[in-house]
Amino acid sequence: MQNIILFILALLLTIGGLSYYSIYRTVAKSVNHMYEPLHRDSKSQDAVIGHDPISILLLGVDERPGDKGRTDSMIVLTINPETKKSTMVSIPRDTRVFMRSKNTDIKINAAYTYEGIEGTVQTVEQFLNIPINYYIKLNMEGFKDIVDAIGGITVNNDFPFTLEGVHIPKGEQHIDGKVALKYARMRKEDPRGDFGRQQRQREIINQIVHEGAQLKSLKNYQGILTSLEKNIQTNLTLDKMIDIQSSYKEAVNNIKQIEVKGDDKKIDNLWYYVVKNETRKDLSKTLRHQLNLES
Repeated sequence: MQNIILFILALLLTIGGLSYYSIYRTVAKSVNHMYEPLHRDSKSQDAVIGHDPISILLLGVDERPGDKGRTDSMIVLTINPETKKSTMVSIPRDTRVFMRSKNTDIKINAAYTYEGIEGTVQTVEQFLNIPINYYIKLNMEGFKDIVDAIGGITVNNDFPFTLEGVHIPKGEQHIDGKVALKYARMRKEDPRGDFGRQQRQREIINQIVHEGAQLKSLKNYQGILTSLEKNIQTNLTLDKMIDIQSSYKEAVNNIKQIEVKGDDKKIDNLWYYVVKNETRKDLSKTLRHQLNLES
């Protein structure tokens, strides 16, 4: 899914703010369960603590029993606390990229199937020619648990549709996590295709951030933390979440979305989203500038 992960960052920033209160131990325990460092973290992460620009790879992974899973959503977020600006790039899951460890071209969402988080981070870094400092992975099947933990959300559906046995009528309605997952995933019946899906996902994000950031006056923070703990994996420690919450929050609230332009092409009997090398270089230049790196 495109964009659906953004609310996770908002909730984690909220967690960073809550950590100053008496629930610190509960928050710290939950974040500890979410924490899964990359192999290189012990050598590289200290350099990006403080007020340096940072990059975060946000992943929505479709993982089911007996399946290695693939990334259903892949977003690169760059945050610059000096300029107080952020950029968000949604990488289409069928984007054709070269995976160095396999020495072949693949769809970018297959990098997770081959080599998990490590392989995905490396492939994205190579594609965009930027370092990825942090990642946040959400199990998309567990997304519904998070929506339920905040008591559901209210959406206004433009037209009725049915997906996987779940019918969603037209109009304003309060939906639970199961329905929200279908509402966010549907694409084929939408005449706007991915653009329509992205619009619904932004609507969901706005509603979840609105409900989740309030944490129901802290009454249900334990339920929300439990849902996050079960469904999120990240190399962000609690200290780093607090640091982002305090030093980067203003930049996170000023996000510019950048579209990855390309074309659908059939290559060797498979459909890919092909991004021209010139387009990729221009995108890399923009992100490197945002991260205060040389072109």
